[in-house]
Amino acid sequence: MTSNQIRQTFLDFFKSKGHTIVPSAPMVLKNDPTLMFTNAGMNPFKDIFLGNAPAEYARVADTQKCLRVSGKHNDLEEVGHDTYHHTMFEMLGNWSFGDYFKEEAIAWAWELLTEVYKLDKDRIYVTVFEGDASENLDFDQEAYDFWKRHIAEDRILKGNKKDNFWEMGDQGPCGPCSEIHIDLRTDEERARVDGKTLVNNDHPQVIEIWNNVFMQFNRSADGKLSPLPAKHVDTGMGFERLVRAIEGKHSNYDTDVFRPYIGETEKLSGIKYGETEKTDVAFRVVADHVRAVAFAIADGQMPSHTGAGYVIRRILRRAIRYGYSYLNFREPFMWKLVSVMAENMGSTFPELIQQKDFIEKVIREEENGFLRTLEKGLTRLAFLMEKAENKQIGGAEVFELYDTFGFPVDLTRLIAAENGISIDEEGFTKCLSEQKERSRKATQIKAGDWVEIRPYSQPQFVGYDQLECEAHILRYRKVNAKGKDLFHIVLDKTPFYAESGGQVGDSGVLESANERLKVTDTQKENELIIHICEQVPENPEAVFTAKPDAHNRILTANNHSATHLLHAALRSVLGTHVEQRGSLVNPEGLRFDFSHHSKLSAEEILEIEQLVNRKIRENIQKGERRNVPIEEAKKLGAMALFGEKYGDEVRVISFGLDYSVELCGGIHVNYTGQIGYFKIISEASVAAGIRRIEAVTAVGAENHVLSELNLLQELKSVLKSTGNPIKQAENLQKEISELRKTVESYKAKEASAAVKDLLTKTHEVNGVRLLTAKVNLDADAMKNVCFEWKRDQQNLVAVLGNSVEGKALLSVFVSDDLITSKGLNAVNITREIAKEIQGGGGGQPFFATAGGKNPDGLEAAFAKVSDLL
Repeated sequence: MTSNQIRQTFLDFFKSKGHTIVPSAPMVLKNDPTLMFTNAGMNPFKDIFLGNAPAEYARVADTQKCLRVSGKHNDLEEVGHDTYHHTMFEMLGNWSFGDYFKEEAIAWAWELLTEVYKLDKDRIYVTVFEGDASENLDFDQEAYDFWKRHIAEDRILKGNKKDNFWEMGDQGPCGPCSEIHIDLRTDEERARVDGKTLVNNDHPQVIEIWNNVFMQFNRSADGKLSPLPAKHVDTGMGFERLVRAIEGKHSNYDTDVFRPYIGETEKLSGIKYGETEKTDVAFRVVADHVRAVAFAIADGQMPSHTGAGYVIRRILRRAIRYGYSYLNFREPFMWKLVSVMAENMGSTFPELIQQKDFIEKVIREEENGFLRTLEKGLTRLAFLMEKAENKQIGGAEVFELYDTFGFPVDLTRLIAAENGISIDEEGFTKCLSEQKERSRKATQIKAGDWVEIRPYSQPQFVGYDQLECEAHILRYRKVNAKGKDLFHIVLDKTPFYAESGGQVGDSGVLESANERLKVTDTQKENELIIHICEQVPENPEAVFTAKPDAHNRILTANNHSATHLLHAALRSVLGTHVEQRGSLVNPEGLRFDFSHHSKLSAEEILEIEQLVNRKIRENIQKGERRNVPIEEAKKLGAMALFGEKYGDEVRVISFGLDYSVELCGGIHVNYTGQIGYFKIISEASVAAGIRRIEAVTAVGAENHVLSELNLLQELKSVLKSTGNPIKQAENLQKEISELRKTVESYKAKEASAAVKDLLTKTHEVNGVRLLTAKVNLDADAMKNVCFEWKRDQQNLVAVLGNSVEGKALLSVFVSDDLITSKGLNAVNITREIAKEIQGGGGGQPFFATAGGKNPDGLEAAFAKVSDLL
């Protein structure tokens, strides 16, 4: 069976058991403050387990895209060094929401593995929870008894709480779990060592392939366990490991999941997989990481310097580093593997085919940028090795290379060792730990238990139709974020819009007869609407009036509707290749990211503005359809955004069915005339193939135009212009240009005179004419002097120095004949004498420069040249 057949067999099997097959949710999470990425198959169902949302289906099965870059065995720097851990992986899962429980889950797992996939029963071991006296948790006798029906008792192993009691986090649903392990060793190895002694002992050939979690408890913030009202089943099977077991391989990377990427990389590099361990690690890193990066980009996450984007950039850069260091790639290569991925996984994940060209473009641009950074890092490393005290590079410097230039510590260690230098391992580890701790504290949120005020029911959002409403508090909890105590409040119904889809959350007030509570923000936690307040009411059982800030709501609606008009205008003017790649909508303005290959011309920006403003003046009525089946919405031509998770039913917003039709859950104007006026204030690149427009509407647009007019009046006043200030500014520019030419002419004459004068001051050292002089010339002038000497001077070494604004400058010249006959080199001389000015530099054999922070060292630098000769 191929990997695609294995995946489909899993889904077909559980479909036959009454499960609804659902597509994978995006790997990049938008509405979960506790996670950046989907890191387990259960993440998309958290709301159901937490009781925040009803289950649409009692039985579900899927294959979920997941990403892990931290935790046991999943540290990014370790991936590629073993045979079975990954950053991005697929999690095959079957789920029961209050329906079947242990008996069926265990029976079906055994049936699928042994009767359908035909795995050898004698290679399988299972584990059950042994219990924990400290928690008053009993041995899972029930699971043990169900397993006895299928497998010999000596293959049912008892596992401790660490391995066999699964928890969502510090609090929330949890329960015992039953793992399924398989022994993939040779028969000879199995005869020597009993496989059950290797289960959960990190043996690379005795691996867990499936975990069946039986959620039956809830852990509160104080650590106590209580039974859940309904029991659930949450299972996860590592797809890559399953394929390895079925194909009989000893490494996940030897399966047809990864071999296509390794094969293509062999062709591109000219190096064979399996020749050396170092190159093999590089092959595995590349094969693993390209999948993680491509899926993230397809889900709408661009590589960047913050948040989730930074994680993706780190993964991509790690793969580039390994390709550069061990596979001899000096040009972008990762982007060429995207087509391999689309071909092999596109049938299951169509976004890879739909966005192939875009993903390739983003990765290629990132590769180009990082290869330039890598060269700078090598230059920095060379400098650090040169000034290393006691033949050791400090931990802080090693960390700088890691954090700023993307150098893994093993690469720094390798290059340093080749030059007889060590690195401060302990110091680097300390810097890395401090950074991780800072990051952890910056994102840490401590949440207390929910305080239930009323029986929980699904909260209702009424903000599309009402700007205020009566509401009751269902529950609240205290949280601490970045050292500040806040309160999360959930209402039975609310007009407050929770941040999502690029639109910021509402602020406002909750008012009762006796008190007024300020709502500073509204956020979604998965699908739960959270009102964030600095305090809770004295009487939480009172009836409240929920009032979002009406003025800000109107301004935000103006800007959100304007993004729809802008999106349609961009597609009309630039072409239908334009797709939204991100947005931000708030009361102050709007930001819209879109796919496009080049900078917009002034004419294109004007045409886009004019089209949007024409649609505003047409005063088009908003078209709104709620609870539209997703397939029907697509037939209407509604544009969906990649990376967004849509349900079976969606909301469709249109401004003219022939102009703008989009899937959208945000707040909009009823008529486009309300927007008033639209003005683009900037257009720029934010990533490869991604442009960003920032714009303002209504009062914001009016203020922008007035500000520009005021600026024009001030300019006319400064220029004392009564006519066209542009013409007058052009005349001034011309005059300045002519004056600059005159100044440059004087400088050239001064430099020419200096050349003649300086050559009278040479003296001979070891048969070589040497000139050292402190001159009143800037860096360009010194360069011009040296380049003039290159044309006609022989047997000359010249070192010119100057002090500018407290900094030292050195220029070193070596005539061509001395380079050939004596092997002199301006770069080598510069490297030595630059130490005297506490600096460094570089250049060419005949001319090099250096800068430093110690002007007082110039004379010592001059003296050192004489010693060198």
